[in-house]
Amino acid sequence: MSNRIVKNLTMLTLVVGLALTAAVVSANGQTSQLVRADIPFDFIIAGKTLPSGKYTVRATTSDGQSFSISSRNGMAAISLSRAVAEKSEKRNARMVFHRYGQQYFLAEVWSGDSYGRQLRPCKKERNLRRELASNGSKSDSAGPGYEIVEVAVVR
Repeated sequence: MSNRIVKNLTMLTLVVGLALTAAVVSANGQTSQLVRADIPFDFIIAGKTLPSGKYTVRATTSDGQSFSISSRNGMAAISLSRAVAEKSEKRNARMVFHRYGQQYFLAEVWSGDSYGRQLRPCKKERNLRRELASNGSKSDSAGPGYEIVEVAVVR
């Protein structure tokens, strides 16, 4: 009876060890989607305003749905995102911002392959869009109300 218990515990330990090893190897195979950029203007991410400067973006989860952006001087923010496919043949690493007047909102991060990460617009950007849409319906201009600004990044 005692040999059977030892044998079952050994087998269980072996199975758990193999499962943990497979999980670690799988997690190490994920890319951290690391990009660096020198952003020449103040910008807003997740409702937080960050000053112009050099920033590093990296995934904080293995699936890439959350990422952090940080600078050397300690400025940082974390945001949720979703995967988006590249519609053009650009395939260049870049950060995409929506500009409303003098306010810039980080909208997308592309690491140079066929998929990027798109951020959910923060409350401030959604309010600006609503305001512009209501003003746009009163005038003849029916554009998106913002300009798309791209900043090249270094992987």
